[in-house]
Amino acid sequence: MTPRFDAIGLVASDMAVSIAFYRRLGLVFPEGAEEQPHAEAGLPGGLRLMLDSEESVRQLQPEWQPPAEGGRISLALLCDSPAEVDSVYEELVGAGYHGELKPWDAVWGQRYAVVLDPDGNGVDLFAPLPGAAQ
Repeated sequence: MTPRFDAIGLVASDMAVSIAFYRRLGLVFPEGAEEQPHAEAGLPGGLRLMLDSEESVRQLQPEWQPPAEGGRISLALLCDSPAEVDSVYEELVGAGYHGELKPWDAVWGQRYAVVLDPDGNGVDLFAPLPGAAQ
């Protein structure tokens, strides 16, 4: 048997705020998930995004402390078009989330932007530019 990639786990400093952010990106968490110490949303291809509260992590690792300088991972979300990159970025920034990198046409042929989730993890938004080889 070979281990297989199954889930991405993030530690949330505020479950309700984190779940609200990822719901804005279209992820579906069960009703009431924001009240729980652990929540999961299904991702394409059968993967899952798992959020755990800091308190639940400390139950397993009492000495655990959050990183001093924001997140250490990024999630990349493929958008349907360059215009969608722009609109999702503007919607999130307009809702008060931190825009780390405004949308731009990257040299590698994508419209690209980065928004930080409530815990400082990068969420990359991208879409192929028209005519770009993929």
